[in-house]
Formats: sequence, structure tokens, C-alpha cells
Amino acid sequence: MILHCDFEELAALAAAVARALDPGAAGHSVAAPPQALRDVEALLPRLVGDISIDTLAQQAALRRAVGFLVDELRARMDSTILDQHPAAEAAVLAYFDYARVLSVQVRLDRIGLEMAALVELMTGHQPSTDSAQRFAFPED
Repeated sequence: MILHCDFEELAALAAAVARALDPGAAGHSVAAPPQALRDVEALLPRLVGDISIDTLAQQAALRRAVGFLVDELRARMDSTILDQHPAAEAAVLAYFDYARVLSVQVRLDRIGLEMAALVELMTGHQPSTDSAQRFAFPED
């Protein structure tokens, strides 16, 4: 499966990853579980174009990373709006970063549902940890 991303989405993801991995970043508002930080770190080298997802386990790791970034961007957007003004340039830019990454998250969720349905169709059971790693999906 392929998660298609446009340039603006990749740029917003890359900037959010850089902020999330910078321990001195101002406005660090959401505490990250260690697994989410590992998933965010693993996402960075994949932000060069469309993202290939081979297994449901890979999709779940991507979803954790992107979900964490959406939470971070939402908190940053809210903070910027409250600190400045809803129409301030920084608030508008924060909104667009949030919206772009949120759009990626929604597409990633749809891919996960499709992959889970295919695993269930092939096995007759809900996806397990084993089947999430074992079943590979070809690129679209």
C-alpha cells in the first residue's frame, strides 16, 4: 500500500518531526510515550515522497507517529491562536501545518482499515500481532 503525500504535507510532517525530536523546543506540550518517539524518529527518513506501507504493523507504527504529531500540532496551533490572534500569520501557518498532517492521518487510518479488512478476509479472524507483521501488501 502507498500513502500518497504532497510536498506541503511532507514539509509539515518534517517540521513537526524536527520539533518533536528537539528536546529544547519551545512549546513542547504533549508528553510522548517512548514508543511514539521511536516511531516519530523512524518516520523522518521516510519523508522524501510517497510512503510505502508493507504490513499492518508498519501502518500502526506510522499511525502512532502521525497521531502524536497531530496532537503536538494541535497544541501548537491552539497556543499560537491564544498567544497572538486567530488571524495572525503564525496562527494561520500553524493551522495549515495541523490541517495538512491531520489529512495524512485520515488517509493513514483508511489504509489501516483496508489492510485490517484484507487480513480478516484472508484469515477469517481479526488481525493479530502475528498477522499484522506476517501479511505483506503489494504497492498500489
